[in-house]
Amino acid sequence: MSSSSMLNNSVSITVSDDEPDEFVNKLRARARRKRKKIGLRGKTSFSHIVLKKLLRWWPFLLFLLAAGLLIFEASRIGRRPSSVVKNSNPVTGNKTNKVVEKKPPTNLNRLDLVTHVVHGVREPCLKLLPTEELEHLDFPMDKVPADPIKQVVYITEANPASVDDGMSFEQHSGASRFNLFTGNQSLKQRDESFKVKVMDASIHCGFYSDKGGFRISVEDRSYMESCKAVVSTCAFGGGDDLYQPIGMSESSLKKVCFVAFWDEITLASQEADGHKVGDDHYIGKWRIILVKNLPFTDQRLNGKIPKMLAHRLFPNSRYSIWVDSKSQLRRDPLGVLDALLWRSNSVLAISEHGARSSVYDEAKAVVKKNKATPEEVAVQIAQYRQDGLPEDKRFNGKKVNHSHTHYIGAALSEASIIVREHTPSTNLLMCLWFNEVVRFTSRDQLSFPYVLWRFKEFRNINMFPVCTRKDLVNSMGHIRKAKPLTS
Repeated sequence: MSSSSMLNNSVSITVSDDEPDEFVNKLRARARRKRKKIGLRGKTSFSHIVLKKLLRWWPFLLFLLAAGLLIFEASRIGRRPSSVVKNSNPVTGNKTNKVVEKKPPTNLNRLDLVTHVVHGVREPCLKLLPTEELEHLDFPMDKVPADPIKQVVYITEANPASVDDGMSFEQHSGASRFNLFTGNQSLKQRDESFKVKVMDASIHCGFYSDKGGFRISVEDRSYMESCKAVVSTCAFGGGDDLYQPIGMSESSLKKVCFVAFWDEITLASQEADGHKVGDDHYIGKWRIILVKNLPFTDQRLNGKIPKMLAHRLFPNSRYSIWVDSKSQLRRDPLGVLDALLWRSNSVLAISEHGARSSVYDEAKAVVKKNKATPEEVAVQIAQYRQDGLPEDKRFNGKKVNHSHTHYIGAALSEASIIVREHTPSTNLLMCLWFNEVVRFTSRDQLSFPYVLWRFKEFRNINMFPVCTRKDLVNSMGHIRKAKPLTS
């Protein structure tokens, strides 16, 4: 009874077969949550490490980035832009030249007037005649300037001077720049050439020997002999581009020759750029004269031949205008002759130097700018000091007067433009000048004041100011370096 009662009072406990599964599921869920936390903690740890590294090394990384950009830009600047792109012909496989149009210089083809203020009034720097008057302008054939020299005799191999030493020469000699083109001018001959005789003057003036170089075809020589007035320029060694003259009157185009002297290197370079010389030997207004066998390895010195010896190249021309290859003539040639020569009774007009007026100051600048070696400049300046060239920054005691372009100012010239009448005196002056650049440096700014100082009989020079030069031409600057000749 009591046993039965005890059994009846017991508590029943329900035991289910699902309980072990539920427990296992809880364990699995807990494991999954743990793995998830571990994974998240791993990602957080990696990001933290990367961030920490960046904070530590960011200056170095920034430096690498800046260095990379600098190298990239330097390579772009250093890479010369070419106007010719090589492409393969899809048919033949050969490489052909595709001409790419180059961006023109900003000064090209500008015709705006350059002005300056004179006594409170703004005036043009170059006073040309009106257009209608330019069309009727002609050479003043009845006007023959008085000249103390009647004739200049040029010393040649066939007509040597009595004191010529008859030395043998080599083209492109390294020891001396005198050669078969120049003749071997001695120091005694140099000194005598400045002592002007009343009647005749004998002087070395290039073209000494038929074997001296600067060869021009018979056809081109015939053309040059037909010129009565000439505008000339040159580019040797693949130098500057050829800029077409602008602002020309019909009268000048009929009466004035426009001649550009090229060598074979320049011809090939220009043709590669797409500038082909026509069958008539012209490119635009320029008659191209091809010169072979240049006498000097220094292309600057070769360029002095057409620059200074126009009277030898154009024997029948009465007037010439020289324009450096870096410039574009933008004023009518007949109008320029009238404004710079005829109205002021001048026989030579040349541009003043814009920065300096002393030969000795210019010598320092030439060395500083690496335009010539210190040694060769020192030799030239030592000779000029020995000869007594004064350091006065004036010419013949007169200061510059920019309001009157015919008024003689400082003798230091910029010399990128030379306008002259071919008289015995101007021809002799140019020969003297040429001989100085052969003997010393090619920097003609150094020698011109000396030549003018020694040639005291020379008169009627118009040294016009920078303002006038800027109105005469658009200056583009030299666009490429000329290739020197090899011996």
